[in-house]
Amino acid sequence: MMLHDRLSTTTTPQSTSSAALYIHWPFCKKKCPYCDFNSHVREGVDHAVWREALLREMRYWHARAPEKTITSIFFGGGTPSLMEPATVAALIEAANRLWGLDAACEITLEANPTSVEAAKFAALKTAGVNRVSLGVQSLKPESLKFLGREHSASEALEAVALAARTFDRYSFDLIYALPNQTPAAWEGELREALNYAKGHLSLYQLTIEENTAFHHAYHVGKSFQLPEDSLAAELYQLTQSIMESAGLPAYEISNHASAGNESRHNLSYWRSDSYFGIGPGAHGRVDVSGNRLATRTQKSPENWLHATEQFGHGVEEELILTTTERAEETILMGLRLREGVNLATMRADTASYLTNLWVDGRVERLVAQGMLEANPSRLCATPRGMLVLNRVIEELLA
Repeated sequence: MMLHDRLSTTTTPQSTSSAALYIHWPFCKKKCPYCDFNSHVREGVDHAVWREALLREMRYWHARAPEKTITSIFFGGGTPSLMEPATVAALIEAANRLWGLDAACEITLEANPTSVEAAKFAALKTAGVNRVSLGVQSLKPESLKFLGREHSASEALEAVALAARTFDRYSFDLIYALPNQTPAAWEGELREALNYAKGHLSLYQLTIEENTAFHHAYHVGKSFQLPEDSLAAELYQLTQSIMESAGLPAYEISNHASAGNESRHNLSYWRSDSYFGIGPGAHGRVDVSGNRLATRTQKSPENWLHATEQFGHGVEEELILTTTERAEETILMGLRLREGVNLATMRADTASYLTNLWVDGRVERLVAQGMLEANPSRLCATPRGMLVLNRVIEELLA
């Protein structure tokens, strides 16, 4: 397959005067056993206090980087659908007042597909949300139980149907490569999901992360086994084939969409665009005074909240990325994309680094092995390279 045949993503990269905005809501009703996100269970949350704290941190970043237009907002978590719609509305209004929203600004909120949270969809749309991402995770009762989910498959599909009636754009997630899952079972589940999808599906292989309940159960308790590598690869390739045929090819390793339905916010991450990270444990990449800052806020909700009250923000770490760090991060993130890395946009400040990639034949070796496609303006992982992308990146950036 030729390089130009694989570039189907239709959205355009962010301009230097634009930025995305990520807002982290850290609270959940329960902690899922596979989840390593910064999520916490609390008996009570004072929404008014949290709303003001998030607004304070937004005002802090506006004071430091005011000359931006917001191209997308993403409410992540945790479980942002537990937020009061009034809080969501206040944050969207503040972003528009402080920076201004692009005319095509995508505003996504992650939601659990329970009936209680789905009932908020109309109010969330009124608040300004124009896209939801639903954590369905499985359409099989036994898999939902294994994954620790509180909703049933029928409840999830009802929430998806309600999202379709409420929003022009929506997505939902599924997790595969589960214990004892066969290719035939996964194919049946995926084809059923396609009956409810409208332009976008996120399909993740189960991975065992540190500091999760699954990590202890898998490594210590030995209470379940994951598919062998060969079966996991078969499931991945089956996924690509089915989604390609359905007109929702992978535009990123785990994300599939029809043309024009790619998540604009997530593309900002993978293209290494500028984005503000607001809320506990949020990461950011912000361009300030000619520097690219890598930022991270305090993970503890209580510590972050206290810091915003004291200092107006909860930023715990702020690093100026070197040219090499910025170039390597751009390559590492960009190779996850079907479109690959746009070398032309990097060349201005990373020319010497890019030249070094070719000096010792690293790129040529990976091209010869069928892992990469390369031309003077773009570097892409092939379908074969996507299967072992971590190894490809490790060799490329060695």
